[in-house]
Amino acid sequence: MAIKIVILDFDGTLADTTGVILRTQQGTIRELGLPSRTDAQCTALIGLPLDVTVKTLFPEGGFDPALYQSTYRRLFKENEKLTPAPLYEGVLDTLRILKDRGIVLTIASSRNKPSLLDYCHRLGFEPYIGYVLGAGDVERPKPDPDPVLKTLEDLGFQPEEALVVGDTPFDVLMGVRAGAHAFGVSYGNGSPAEMTEAGAEKILDSFSELLDLI
Repeated sequence: MAIKIVILDFDGTLADTTGVILRTQQGTIRELGLPSRTDAQCTALIGLPLDVTVKTLFPEGGFDPALYQSTYRRLFKENEKLTPAPLYEGVLDTLRILKDRGIVLTIASSRNKPSLLDYCHRLGFEPYIGYVLGAGDVERPKPDPDPVLKTLEDLGFQPEEALVVGDTPFDVLMGVRAGAHAFGVSYGNGSPAEMTEAGAEKILDSFSELLDLI
């Protein structure tokens, strides 16, 4: 596999943010007095943009989506300070080795870009990531292919040279629909079966397995 660029998801792939996301979703729902939703319902939507998540969790509406999003972002900052999200085991070493091998490393996430850049700095992988794409950088986010296609266009690569790595079917579909290779990781928020059905070529049980495949 002649991969020249790896396009990485963030939540559930590089960092274990599931706990802080769930606490924030449930806290937002309680603060706004909205009908309760289970952790499973919230977890299933991790990886999608926040505005899509809100519409999917509460299709009946009846409240201001902008208020939900602003409340969520405020609570997320508070929760993240209390319990910072850790990187998964082996992430930093793997990123360093891949970069030393000449692989271009990027992030394509539905998280807002300031948050992504802050995480890159605080978690120590800023030196290894050459390009970051966040929510709002494309009109059609994952699972549409636009985040991958924009990344490739901006950096001058072809789809067959790219590998998308993520933890949900949304990530895999984004890569497959762009004509890129796509791997799933089993330790995040999506199930291996869902990612395989979406078109993942491989399912990794640890991030460091990339070193044997690229």
